[in-house]
Amino acid sequence: MPRILIDFWVLTDDGIVLYSKVSDQKVNPQLFGALMSALNKFAEKLTDGGISNFEMSDLRFVIIKRRRFLFIGSTSNKTKEKKVIDDLMLISDQFFKLYAEVLINWDNNIETFSDFGDYLEQFLEK
Repeated sequence: MPRILIDFWVLTDDGIVLYSKVSDQKVNPQLFGALMSALNKFAEKLTDGGISNFEMSDLRFVIIKRRRFLFIGSTSNKTKEKKVIDDLMLISDQFFKLYAEVLINWDNNIETFSDFGDYLEQFLEK
């Protein structure tokens, strides 16, 4: 399977970044999470469902929302959006499978999710 994601984030719909894997760390992950959450909430007020993607320069950011969590992946804007959504669905399925018990009584400790990168390697570009 070709790797299409450049960067990846998991955040709560309140903007808390639970996990991020970023190739070029120019922005603080929590600041990015707050911005994405705010954009999504703004989009939800304007339309049903919130924001699904946006582009900047040669990057596309694709967002899926599942169970009050946002899964965001960046990729080349030449990559088909459906492929990115499919990968984000697989990743989010695995996230919920791995952390099902943790999420029930989560104590807001984001370190709990630090090992999620072990699963992500198969999706991220090197």
